[in-house]
Amino acid sequence: MKTKILSLVLILTAVLTSSAQCAMCRAVLENEDGQKAAKGINDGIVYLMSIPYILVFGLGFFIYWKFFRTKKQ
Repeated sequence: MKTKILSLVLILTAVLTSSAQCAMCRAVLENEDGQKAAKGINDGIVYLMSIPYILVFGLGFFIYWKFFRTKKQ
């Protein structure tokens, strides 16, 4: 159980510090002064990529809840 919690914490920490720009976006946006647009594009990419993971996690949790919980009688 401890290894599962530790793995989850490490994965979440890695996701928070990752940079999610493609090579072309990075090359174009590095030439700009201030880097405000680059930060905004990076945040948008991370936001868009998080939605599918949240949906898959929710579906997996629902399936687990539906089929593997013990029924009270």
